[in-house]
Amino acid sequence: MIDLLVIGDANPDVIIGPLAGPLEFGQREQLASSGVLTLGGSGAIMACGAARLGLTVAFAGRVGADESGRFVRDSLEAHGVDTSALITDRELATPLTVVVTRDDDRSIVTAPGTLSATTTADVPRALLRSCRHVHAASYFLMPALAAQLPALFAEVRSLGHTTSLDTNDDPAGRWQVPGMYAEVDFLLPNAAEAMRLAGADTVEAAAVALAGHGPTVVVKDGAAGALSYDGRNLLRTKGLPVIAVDSVGAGDSFDAGFVAATLAGSTAQRALEIAAICGALSTRGIGGTTAQPTWDEAMATCHGMERTHD
Repeated sequence: MIDLLVIGDANPDVIIGPLAGPLEFGQREQLASSGVLTLGGSGAIMACGAARLGLTVAFAGRVGADESGRFVRDSLEAHGVDTSALITDRELATPLTVVVTRDDDRSIVTAPGTLSATTTADVPRALLRSCRHVHAASYFLMPALAAQLPALFAEVRSLGHTTSLDTNDDPAGRWQVPGMYAEVDFLLPNAAEAMRLAGADTVEAAAVALAGHGPTVVVKDGAAGALSYDGRNLLRTKGLPVIAVDSVGAGDSFDAGFVAATLAGSTAQRALEIAAICGALSTRGIGGTTAQPTWDEAMATCHGMERTHD
């Protein structure tokens, strides 16, 4: 058995910022204090975070037969992620994302490349049968996969394994996930995504509405912390104060912490706390994977917060 199979997006991230003002066009040259090329993609960052926490992790998806694809594969493997199910597409390019940061916000532009060709046929059934948990990310960027994902998740659950989904943003603004919720054990949106998915005005109302469709809803709310609702119990945890360098991928590191803690048998409250810690600690470095914590570091931080509160 492996602990986790991640199905989703993997691409280079070019992160530039922070800008002093709005992003300008008209061939204007703007300067930023830093720029970095690093591994990106919600699925890839989550997979690396889970491996860093000690899980055995495999990744299923597609990259192109190009330098970017080799960069992605090498980066995943360097983080201890099994890439045997990462397909090299001979026709489409590896996705590429440019992230421009300003203050506590960012603009994200993605060329989807192989994401449009990713389907559940890319997932080896032997791998599916051998994993304890399956996580899918960037639902709206992979329409072919999204249409097939409910059936795949139903198969996973019929095997007695668990599932999670982080939809991420919807560039089209439709926020429709037909047939999906009933097959998701843990839905992991951020606050803005949760409210858009539910058509609600508050995070709490969104969690209640989404949980009504079946999943336990775990909502990331930045510095305010996080909350979860399973249809009966509303749980909350505060944010961990950190000096944030870059918030790219923090939500994906949160997802990794939540899944790792849940698979370790943690209570729902403790899993929420560990997830929030993992998300916060990941912001200490530039890029989604450079500052992801180990399990021991996350637990030490958790115990330190408990002593402080006592």
